[in-house]
Amino acid sequence: MTNLYEIPVKRISGEGTSLGEYRGKVLLIVNVASQCGLTPQYEALEKLSSRFKDAGLVVCGFPANDFGAQEPGSNEEIASFCRTNYSVDFPMFAKIAVTGPDTHPLYQALIQAQPQAAGETRSGFRERLNGFLSEKQNGATTNPDPGILWNFEKFLVDRHGNAVERFSPEIVPDDVRVIAAIEAALKN
Repeated sequence: MTNLYEIPVKRISGEGTSLGEYRGKVLLIVNVASQCGLTPQYEALEKLSSRFKDAGLVVCGFPANDFGAQEPGSNEEIASFCRTNYSVDFPMFAKIAVTGPDTHPLYQALIQAQPQAAGETRSGFRERLNGFLSEKQNGATTNPDPGILWNFEKFLVDRHGNAVERFSPEIVPDDVRVIAAIEAALKN
């Protein structure tokens, strides 16, 4: 299993880094997009970040343009959008691929560690997405499991760098299941 802390990533401003700087923290890693029906989840992510930051939670946003071309902007445009529209203060990283042959190594490791996402409505959400894609993109369909279903899929990483939970995109950040999982991870 790949050590999540050692995988190179880039900050949204372009500097190389890794998640190693958050060693000992609980991470909520989310693939985000600015032009998605789920984009308002940024507000709940920022509230989560503010609420649990002092206890050791770090929300990490990874923009991806893999689903319906809903993140077409540059890293600079994405950063500006997040600050202006949602007052995002949590760490944002450079745009990456979270699906397909160019899937970033971080997401390869997260998917391998947590191949199953929580969400009893995931199959219904998948059906609605497939209908949307079929209509808008000539019969395209969503990724089969264990692939990332859509924007705003969430991975919870414990203080030791282990991906311990995965939440389907339709489960909002302030859902009781997400809050309970964060609180449990923060206690360990």
